[in-house]
Amino acid sequence: MNAPLPSDHPTIKPRKVGVLLLNLGTPDATDYWSVRRYLKEFLSDPRVIETPKWKWWPILNLGILSFRPQATGANYALIWDKERNESPLRVITRSQAEKLGAALAGDGIAVEWGMRYGNPSTRSAIDSLIAQGCDKILLFPLYPQYSATTTATANDQAFRALQKIRWQPAVRTVPAYFEQDVYVETLARSIREGVEKLDFTPDLVITSYHGMPLEYLQKGDPYHCQCHKTTRLVRERLGWAEDRMMVTFQSRFGPTQWLEPYTDVTLKSLPGKGIKKVAILAPAFSADCIETLEEIAIGGREEFLQAGGEHYAYIPCLNDTDDGMAMLEDIVRRELGGWL
Repeated sequence: MNAPLPSDHPTIKPRKVGVLLLNLGTPDATDYWSVRRYLKEFLSDPRVIETPKWKWWPILNLGILSFRPQATGANYALIWDKERNESPLRVITRSQAEKLGAALAGDGIAVEWGMRYGNPSTRSAIDSLIAQGCDKILLFPLYPQYSATTTATANDQAFRALQKIRWQPAVRTVPAYFEQDVYVETLARSIREGVEKLDFTPDLVITSYHGMPLEYLQKGDPYHCQCHKTTRLVRERLGWAEDRMMVTFQSRFGPTQWLEPYTDVTLKSLPGKGIKKVAILAPAFSADCIETLEEIAIGGREEFLQAGGEHYAYIPCLNDTDDGMAMLEDIVRRELGGWL
């Protein structure tokens, strides 16, 4: 390998290690057809919707995709970054990749970002890393807790792309990091600082996780357990009593039973129990998106205040903050052990 190359040998680029940040995805715009394309790809994923295809196809294509894009597009419009004409998820994930790339560039590491659904595609990000000379790639699904509906489907998409590449790079995947000290400490600090900035003292801090059908838990998905452990570890790190934090699950869809307690139902019930000052965050998300900014920060506030609540605050995701980026860099460097 170290022998001199023949004079007519093609130029060989310096070898690099690649890091690919993978997130869920976003429509390209808020109009009906852009949102429809995104929802069709998302809701056609058999890891997300495990209903048999013969049964699900007419429900999706003849029902859901006829009316849901309009409502979803209107919700996206409420939180859309009009200056960049992009969703917050795309803006933040790009920034995370750029900042991580700057921090790791001196070590011969290239960083790209891709979406499971929508653009930029996972395949385009892998192609970019290979074009930069990466013969090793670390896949980093940006989900602290593992679920087949998130981490697994992100990795699936990357593996599908690799199937079409003749000279494949070596690949590693980042495992769930919900119980790593660097994540627990970073999340705890963001909560502590978020609460300290408020002009009220919350009666309760809610950790609202994206929900999933109860059936998936019963089939062995570890997500539910990892969500509860995340909150417990963070609460213990903060030194708070058990009754100061609780776990809820949001974003349920369809008539089946999902993980409980439901966030929206909980928010409506709390004022009647004398809990009228609430702070809420969404630890399952690495970047703020429609589920956090529209559903929780806007919709959750309306539900809580209309039910008699007095004070409500949303604590943002770690996003591309200095602490959040330091945490991501720490995990990447640890997972690249032996490659650098």
